[in-house]
Amino acid sequence: MTTYLVEGMTCQGCVNAVTNAIKTRLADVDVSVELEGGKVTVSGDDSAAVIAAIDDAGFDYMGEG
Repeated sequence: MTTYLVEGMTCQGCVNAVTNAIKTRLADVDVSVELEGGKVTVSGDDSAAVIAAIDDAGFDYMGEG
């Protein structure tokens, strides 16, 4: 499991956008989003694909946490 810090998520729609973007790139991973903390936890180890998905969804990757 890797936790990514994501800036700009403000609502459930943001959570859905990030989750769907990650699941589109990596269908077999589990995704958990903590809206208030700006944290996205993903099973698996394809960080480049997760970071690209976060960017595709319109949010800013701020590092791992």
